[in-house]
Amino acid sequence: MNQGILMTKQSSPTQSQEQQEQTQLHATVAQQGGGSTPSESNHQRRITMIPLVFLIYFEVAGGPYGFEQAVRAAGPLFTLLGFLVFPLAWGVPESLVTAELAAAFPGNGGFVLWADHAFGPLAGSLLGTWKYLSVVINIAAYPALVADYLGGVVPAVARPGRARTGTVVGMTLLLSLLNYAGLSVVGWGATALGIASLAPFVLMTAMAVPKVRPRRRAKQVKGRKKDWRLFFNTLFWNLNYWNSASTMAGEVERPERTFLRALAAAVVLIAASYLLPLMAATGATDASPDAWVNGYLADAAGIIGGPWLKYWTGAGAVISSIGMFEAQMSSAAFQLHGMADLGLLPSVFDSHATRTGTPWVAITASTAITIAVSFLGFDNIIATSNFLYSMGTLLEFSSFLWLRVKYPTLKRPYHVPLPLPALMAMCIVPSVFLSYVCVVAGWRVFAIAAGLTALAVGWHGLMRLCSSKKLLSFRVPESSG
Repeated sequence: MNQGILMTKQSSPTQSQEQQEQTQLHATVAQQGGGSTPSESNHQRRITMIPLVFLIYFEVAGGPYGFEQAVRAAGPLFTLLGFLVFPLAWGVPESLVTAELAAAFPGNGGFVLWADHAFGPLAGSLLGTWKYLSVVINIAAYPALVADYLGGVVPAVARPGRARTGTVVGMTLLLSLLNYAGLSVVGWGATALGIASLAPFVLMTAMAVPKVRPRRRAKQVKGRKKDWRLFFNTLFWNLNYWNSASTMAGEVERPERTFLRALAAAVVLIAASYLLPLMAATGATDASPDAWVNGYLADAAGIIGGPWLKYWTGAGAVISSIGMFEAQMSSAAFQLHGMADLGLLPSVFDSHATRTGTPWVAITASTAITIAVSFLGFDNIIATSNFLYSMGTLLEFSSFLWLRVKYPTLKRPYHVPLPLPALMAMCIVPSVFLSYVCVVAGWRVFAIAAGLTALAVGWHGLMRLCSSKKLLSFRVPESSG
């Protein structure tokens, strides 16, 4: 009896502390959901349902451009199966995690907030660095891709030299300027760009129907083995970044409802945007898998509809690259904005324009880093980007599961309707694939990623030192998780 009384007395302070932590977390989440500072608690949320769908669309896919290498690696049939299964096995779990946590933590920063509350500031800073580096490397590829397409008209732009350098830097600066206009402009701009980039594929699919012969999709790779590594990397490259829009959750109107609906619509839109053109192009042309090099999709459109459709499809690639640049630049900038809000970066990154709410310092910094990265060689760098993204997403899944354990009573406006064991099972399939991407990356990628990770840990330590010594100004978050 006395032992039971003693145990009860000892457990009461622990329960009280847990309740206090829960109460403090609720207050912190409510404050983060309202704006960057208390004085901005009623700030205008600028992203509605339709723009959010197209922002997600451009952050993940931007159209069917780029799947050609999958056909070349494994043939049409396996590519069709891959783009049918992968959005479900990968996109749906990631979307459900994003929908629940973006609604539960409706502030800017997204996955950085989740890791910070789950495992502490170091985890939030490390995840933020991994994802940020991955995104800016991808962003840097889009002006270069535009220059490659323009090279068909102006050959000097496609060759190394001043013309190409000027085009890449000029495109980066020009496209970045649109982000200064605010998320409302970027969101509706993404909607217009999305419709324009999808239009030629709608026509191509419709025109291909009478020409389709299903047997053409059974063509096999001949004279060599199927390149499964290239196949899966191509699928991954075309269908990642489902969580990127979460960094702008503080700008989304009614995020508790909007995120779930927008992600569901985006899964359908993205799956259809790959499957329908792929079915049309592989069923209506006689090309062997070896013919499917980058850009062949435009050639297939020309075979199906004529030269005018080929050129329209090529122009759509430029439009798509612009849309992906805008969406991912916004995501990267608001991630820095959210990290400053958490006290992980100096408060200067929390600065924003009064009229548009644009995090102009974060956009400027991201633009400068993008220009610097654009001059690097991309062979191992892109592989490193995928590696860092995979590591970050594994930490994100861990944060999702641990938050269910750590804060079981946290208000979750959207709640994935599964118990913890089922949630773990749901995360296993994408986690296995992420682990595969890391394992096959190669020693050079391991070395680069290890160096960048060490740099990220060092950067976090430096920021803590600057904060404690008051060398730079930092926001002091109400809770560190």
